[in-house]
Amino acid sequence: MSLEIADALSFFRLSCGRWTSQRSQHHLLHRRAEAGASFIVVEELHKGDVRLAEIAERNNENVERIIGGCWVRWSGSMAWDRAGESHEDQTMFGLIPSDDAGRSGLLLRDRGYAEKAPVAGEFRMDDENGLILTTDYEMMSSLERFWFAGPNLRLRTSTVQGLSNNASFCMETRMLDTAPPAASANAEPAKTLAPFEIGRAHV
Repeated sequence: MSLEIADALSFFRLSCGRWTSQRSQHHLLHRRAEAGASFIVVEELHKGDVRLAEIAERNNENVERIIGGCWVRWSGSMAWDRAGESHEDQTMFGLIPSDDAGRSGLLLRDRGYAEKAPVAGEFRMDDENGLILTTDYEMMSSLERFWFAGPNLRLRTSTVQGLSNNASFCMETRMLDTAPPAASANAEPAKTLAPFEIGRAHV
C-alpha cells in the first residue's frame, strides 16, 4: 500500500501520534544481530515556535526559512544493554525545503544522534513517497529511508558507516488511542507527530 503524500511536512503530519517500535540491528563488525524496542512521542513545532529559532541559531540558519519541525522524545532498550542502562533522550528538528514542492531540503537538528553537536542533514522524497535522510557527522555518516505501509504502520531502514558500521530495520506501530481523526497526509496539523528517530541505535 502506497499513501499519497504531497511533501515532507505532510509526511510528518501523517505521522502524528504515539508509536511503539520493534528494531533489528545488524552489527557488521561482529556479524551479529541485536533486537530492541522503543516508545516514542513526538510533538509538532509550528512555524514561529521559539524552539525553532534556537535550532536555526545553533545551525547558523535563518529561522524564517524553517516551515515547521518536531520535538522528539523516546525511551527504549536493546538486547545487549548492561544492567541499569537506559536509553531515554529527546531532540528537536526544523525543516527547510529547497524546492517549491517541499519534497527536498535540509533537516536541522539541535543535536545529532551519533554525535551530540547540532547537525544539518538532507532530506528528499522518492517516487514512492518514501522519505530519505542523509546525515554526515564528523566521524560517520548515515542513510535512512522511512515509508508508510499503511496509515498506522511505518517502516524504516538505515545504514551507518564510520566508527560504527551497522544496518537496521524498524517497524513502528501507531498506538490507536492517539490516532488523528483522519489518517490523511493533507490533514490539519495535530498536536503530536510521529517518531522521526528512535532510541540509542538511531543516528
